[in-house]
Amino acid sequence: MSAPRTRVLFLVPSLIGGGAQRVFSILLQHLDRQRFEIHLAVLQATGPYMKDVPEDVTVHNLNVSRMRYSLPAVVRIVRELRPNTVACTLIYMNIVLLAARPFLPRGTRIVIRESTMPGVFLREESKWPRLWGWVVRKLYRKADKVVCLSDAMSKELAENFEVPRERLARIYNPLDFGKVQELARAGGNPCRGPGPNLVTAGRLSPEKGFDLLLQAMPTVISVLPNAKLLILGEGPMQQELTNQAKKLGVEGSVHLAGFQENPWRYFRYADVFVMPSRYEGMPNALLEALAVGAQAVAADCPGAVREIEGCEGRLVLAATQDPVALAKAILYSCGRAMAAEHIWPEAESVLRKFSLNEAVSQYAELL
Repeated sequence: MSAPRTRVLFLVPSLIGGGAQRVFSILLQHLDRQRFEIHLAVLQATGPYMKDVPEDVTVHNLNVSRMRYSLPAVVRIVRELRPNTVACTLIYMNIVLLAARPFLPRGTRIVIRESTMPGVFLREESKWPRLWGWVVRKLYRKADKVVCLSDAMSKELAENFEVPRERLARIYNPLDFGKVQELARAGGNPCRGPGPNLVTAGRLSPEKGFDLLLQAMPTVISVLPNAKLLILGEGPMQQELTNQAKKLGVEGSVHLAGFQENPWRYFRYADVFVMPSRYEGMPNALLEALAVGAQAVAADCPGAVREIEGCEGRLVLAATQDPVALAKAILYSCGRAMAAEHIWPEAESVLRKFSLNEAVSQYAELL
């Protein structure tokens, strides 16, 4: 007689296009159904990754407009389903779930996934960083496990937020080499003109540093007049970035292309992929760009960038929040790209620790 399956409830605000949502989408697709009965609860059943949710995953739309109002709905769905484990991601959603813990059925395991460097995030993005820092310090230690995306994140949570080390688990984000490389070859070359063609991708929000990249563009264009920049993604800074490009006089060389279901073909055909982030939990887009053979420039920001090892032939680091250093690194990489093939046979072996099977196996043991 087979052992009973573990009932797991994944909890996210929505499945909009972001790295955390993509990781949960991948787990929903690849966790072993013989071991797990999988449910998904979303505050709003919206976002491009909703279409990737497998048919055998039960979706619960909590229909809550704001995260701050979600605690009663979270308690209700957990009490109704009585899952063995609740898995959650994104810092404020994690806080809601942990605050709800006294009202949940006894024995419910809580596994939270931290998606960013919490200290930098709260300092840069929160109106009350000390208050939220205190909340994280008090609540995160109550989780059964806290998944960290890098050794740097584990160190910060242990030292600055006093989360017991035995409750921390470092699991790198899953990189589906086969899917990324297959889709990178689909649809042909989206880059136009003599170039060089620069591509960047991510949510249009302050932490991604796209404003810094725009500041670097006049220097790049002064040396390479035909340089073009494609920014893939959506977010609250779209109009601000459009206005900035006009103010800098580079609007003719910069295109905000919105969310792309297949960003990987842009990565493959770009002369250089650029990641100008102020901080990163785990730079998914950078890993994927390297996996399809792109020449890449990345800001040496807080997070996991330094844990991407063995990529010196393809990856150039620039000082974080420094448009001048970013421009120099882009120009240097453009020179290397012009003499290089868009092929990197060693990618899969070099990036093995980020493989899909490795990550899914580690999550399965936690859940």
